[in-house]
Formats: sequence, C-alpha cells, structure tokens
Amino acid sequence: MKTKNYSGISNFVIVVCTILLVSTHSQATINDEKDPFTEYKGLVIDKSTGNVLAYANISLIGTNIATVTNTNGEFSLKVPEGRANNKILVRFVGFRSKTVLLSDLENIRNKIELEPVNVVLPEVSVISKDADALVQTMFDKIRDNYSGNPVNMTAFYRETIRKNKSYVSVSEAVVDIYKQPYPSYKSDVAKLYKSRKKTDYNKIDTLVFKLMGGPFNSLYLDIMKYPEIIFTDNFIQNYKFTFDRSTYMDKQLIYVVDFVQTVPDNEPLYKGKLYIDAHNMALKSAVFDMNIKNKESAASMFIVKKPFNANVYPIQASYRMDFFENDGKWYYGYSRIELGIKIDWKRKLFNTLYHSVIEMAVTDWENSDEQQTVDRKDRIRHNVVISDEASGFSDPDFWGEHNVIEPEKPIETAIKKIQKQLEKKE
Repeated sequence: MKTKNYSGISNFVIVVCTILLVSTHSQATINDEKDPFTEYKGLVIDKSTGNVLAYANISLIGTNIATVTNTNGEFSLKVPEGRANNKILVRFVGFRSKTVLLSDLENIRNKIELEPVNVVLPEVSVISKDADALVQTMFDKIRDNYSGNPVNMTAFYRETIRKNKSYVSVSEAVVDIYKQPYPSYKSDVAKLYKSRKKTDYNKIDTLVFKLMGGPFNSLYLDIMKYPEIIFTDNFIQNYKFTFDRSTYMDKQLIYVVDFVQTVPDNEPLYKGKLYIDAHNMALKSAVFDMNIKNKESAASMFIVKKPFNANVYPIQASYRMDFFENDGKWYYGYSRIELGIKIDWKRKLFNTLYHSVIEMAVTDWENSDEQQTVDRKDRIRHNVVISDEASGFSDPDFWGEHNVIEPEKPIETAIKKIQKQLEKKE
C-alpha cells in the first residue's frame, strides 16, 4: 500500500478562538451567464416500508450529471434543456435500481419508490473466509479499479454549525476539483467557483468555530486515494476484519466487511463497515466512526486552540464516503463528516454543545489530461476556511444551473432566521 506524509482526518481540526473575520481566498471571476435548465424535486423511499432513503444516488443517464438525496430522502436535480427525453437512474445499496423517464416526472413532489432486494447468500466457499485478505486485495487492485487519468470534477459543498439545538452558521460552495490519478502520489487540487455563508456570531457568544480544511476534508475521505487516512501499512495488525451479511446493488453482490481496532482502546482509531463489489473487489462505500473514548487523545486530533477557562473535546466523529462506477472505473462521489464538540466551562453551570456537518457531492465530471490543472494562484489551500465575505443567501438565483444537495428543512429555516437577524443589525 502506498504511504504519503500526510496526517489525514486528524487535520479536520476546530480552532476555538476570539472572533476574527479573515478572508482566506480570493474568489475566481464568475461568468454570470446561465444555461437554461429544468429542475426536478422529489423524494426517494423504500417501497415496502415507506421509509425515506438517505444518500441514494441519482444520475442523468447519458451524462455525468448526478446528485444524492439528503437525510430526509429529498432530492433536487437540475437538467440542461434539450435533455427532456433522457432518463434518470436511481440507485441505493440493498435495493433494485430504478430507471425513470424525465417526461414522467413533475417539477416538484415526485415520489420514487425502490424495491428492496431479497439477498440470497452465495455458498460459503464462494466467499473468502479471510476478511483481512479481501481488504488487502481491495487495496492491491487500486490500479485496476480506479482511474489512472486525471479527472475534472464539479462538486457541491456544504458545512453547517449548530449550537445546542439552533443552527448558527451555514456555508455552501461550488468547487472545481482536479482529481489526480489514483495510483499517483500527487494530491488533488481544488478551486473555489462560488460560495456563500451566513453566521450569527452573537449566538456563538464570544467564540467562533472555524472549520479548517474546508473542501479538502471531504477529499481526504477518499480512502482509496489516501489510504493512510484510516489504514496505515500495518492496518492488518491494527484492525480486526469480519464478514457481515452481504447485500446487492445493480444485481451485483456486495460484500460487507466490519472492522474494529485491535490495538488498545485508548488509541483514537476507527470502526465501521466497508462495502466491496464482489465482482472486481472495488470499494463502493465506507461508513465509520472514530473512537473518542480517550477524551484527551481524541481532542488532540481536532483541537489546536481553546479558551483558557474551558475544556474542549469531541463527543462524535462520524464519516461516510461513496464511490460511483463508470465504464469499469470507480470515482469519488460523495462524503459526509459529522462532528460533535463539547465545551465544558470551568466556572459555568452549563456546558455548550456544537455539532457540525460537512458534506460534498460530485455533480458533474469529465476526463482530463496531464496538461490541464488549476493555476497555483487560484488553488484552494488545504487549510482554507470558507470566507466570511461570501455573498450571502439573499440571491435566489445564486447557484443557477449548478446541482446542489436539497437542504434539510431545519437548515432552510436556519438560513432564513440567520438572514433576518443579520438584516436587523445592519
């Protein structure tokens, strides 16, 4: 397995400091001309139970345009004019994929039902009894399964901060990504195309959380490009791998492998599940959590500065990432980080809880070549913070034809409340 000198997810740090508004990037010149498009909104559910399906993949067949459902199963897909006769493909692990004609959809209130697959497990002899060997094979086949060419991607990025039960900050961005070949040791490159942010600093008291790394935290969750993020060279010694119940997607068997750390419990490693395509041993999805039982050790992974009169430590660190397949190659498609932080004030009766969610979804892509890249002056730094000088949420046409993840209802409400509060203070 390749090894890079990079500290990975531990670089997803929270800086707790006195309020300081700093612009950390210059936004690229934007072409305001918008291509005509049609937007389709709806819900993806389990046909048998009626339960919503979060993180279902929706793609426009014949193009590289795609999106994912939010945690409420809702989706929004913007389709360029001239594609009205196209179809969309809706996929979710453990369910039969479904093809839907755009002409059969309304603009809003669509409901797409997916049927669960009745899993018939193959003979025991078909499945390797050694889960460790299966995971090792998954990494050994990176060159076979993942793109050896650079790829230009357009992605939607969102980060939110909630203090106790109230949202206090919402940021969104469209990011251009130059994804380096998977076998390459070169790191991915990103450029900020559009961004907007609203933060109610009064509700954050005298403190502000700055999410260091921004879009790069999402990119570094691509554990096939950056395996050292979770699995170091001695990962077989650090983790125990076992088979869980297999499932299906697109009529293809998916192995489910559980992993849990075997080293002392006070070391902040990870536990979770790997979803591996049984046909080519490619990683389809990974869902995992960091072990935060050792508060001091876990805090050192995230907190680089804190108030002198408080103890600050994480109470949750959850991760998810998904790949999509095209012509036999797999690509980074979606990632989500959920982080909970507790501030235990030394001279106050009550503590403060902050919860942050960062997610990024690839909404369009095209193959590139070695000569195409992003100028150094336009590149997002690895420790970038989404600028507080972004244009705000006042422009309803801000995103134009760009696909975004449909916001959860509480976030929509939070955006409106924050906007009103800030307008009153102006």
